[in-house]
Amino acid sequence: MHEQRKIILISLITGAVLMVAKFAAYFLTQSNFILTDAAESIVNVIASGFAFFSIYLSEQPKDINHPYGHGKVEFFSVFVEGILILIAGIAIIIKSAYGFFHPNEIHAILLGATIIGITGVVNGLLGWFMIKKGESLRSMTLDADGRHLLTDMVTSAGLVIGLTLIYFTKIVMLDNILSIVVAGYIIYTGYKLTRKAIGGLMDEADFKIVEHVIAVLNAKRKEDWIDVHNLRAQKYGNELHIDCHMTLPNYFDLNKVHLEVSSVDKLINQQVSIKTELFIHTDPCLPECCNYCRMPNCPIRSEPKNRDIEWTMDNVTRNKKHFE
Repeated sequence: MHEQRKIILISLITGAVLMVAKFAAYFLTQSNFILTDAAESIVNVIASGFAFFSIYLSEQPKDINHPYGHGKVEFFSVFVEGILILIAGIAIIIKSAYGFFHPNEIHAILLGATIIGITGVVNGLLGWFMIKKGESLRSMTLDADGRHLLTDMVTSAGLVIGLTLIYFTKIVMLDNILSIVVAGYIIYTGYKLTRKAIGGLMDEADFKIVEHVIAVLNAKRKEDWIDVHNLRAQKYGNELHIDCHMTLPNYFDLNKVHLEVSSVDKLINQQVSIKTELFIHTDPCLPECCNYCRMPNCPIRSEPKNRDIEWTMDNVTRNKKHFE
């Protein structure tokens, strides 16, 4: 079984166990505040189940219907997780508002706080582990699920503090007030996940990745790579797709052009730390390129080189040679 699926399966099983514990705490205490955490745990389990399926699907090989693979499903998985979190937060606010008019008597507050505290620690450790694995495996799904669990840890910590306040102050109304505050934080988390997923589904540029690619090309730039332009990058699951135009000397034969394109492919895959598929369109150089071309002993140079052009986000992503 693939490592990502193993991690998600652990998250799914852990989430199911903690969900039972949180609902047990709710039935023991009848606290709406604890219900906020229990309701979010349902989201954890559903989201982990969907994430497990999305990772399985994203691992499937490319086919005629999905020439870029199935990695986009990870964005959809994060979108569903974000929407579920938003729904949970709204439901908690409605339930807490109802509690102002029909308050419950709260029981066994310290026992409930202890149970929630333990589940928060478990979620925090698991969330931290999943974020680290998400970074190393380049998995948006693992990262999103891990951050969700860290959010759960924060809300659990707030619950423990709030329940302790209720126990010592005897102000029962705090149960509903604090529930609404925590629900607001949950809604904000759901919004961030949803926004990130929509950006991915809409092929929003990942500037961090593009800047890394440009930095590598600058650092390892060869003299016959005259310019790079119209560079675009898309992320599909844990695979990156880049297409760009590269200007090469116009007297290169097809074998030499192929060799240069292959060297760029090899460089990016070695340096950018993510599996990358490149589509490079080669352009022949023009006389206007000579003033910034680094090619030594060029047999067709029309004017001497008189300036250096550093490759930047601005000139590499534009659909123009660097003299235009």
